[in-house]
Amino acid sequence: MAQMEFGIGGNEVKIDASEAIAAIPENRTLMVELLTAEEPANPEIVEGLTDIEQVFKHYKPQIGVEFESAEGQTVKENFHFQSVGDFSVKNMTAQSPFLSGVSNESDFWENAKKALRSNKVLQKALENAESKEAFLAALEGVKAELQETDQN
Repeated sequence: MAQMEFGIGGNEVKIDASEAIAAIPENRTLMVELLTAEEPANPEIVEGLTDIEQVFKHYKPQIGVEFESAEGQTVKENFHFQSVGDFSVKNMTAQSPFLSGVSNESDFWENAKKALRSNKVLQKALENAESKEAFLAALEGVKAELQETDQN
């Protein structure tokens, strides 16, 4: 009895046969996904969509998301997707004022941290207890001024 080879998807490929069911090429992907926020009441079969761009144009996927701000407030935003690339962090951040703000704040603090770590004068000042205490007092003063300005 001849040994049979099974390919992806359970396709049977008979080695001895001159006509056989060909294996699905390995560079193919089948994507099955719910592209709407709610499930449809009556699922429909849509024919003629031959590429991913047509699928996005037909279904117009979007989703509402709730974020929580640092103050504990709920921020609601709606994301629209027109291509697979819209799912990237960069493109989702560009769509969202809230995520853009968080990203900008993160970048600011990351740059400040790098600047402080590479500042030799500051590092030298922080080694001395008196100058470190004076620096912290100055930072507290700046913080108080910012809070006072923010309240007005």
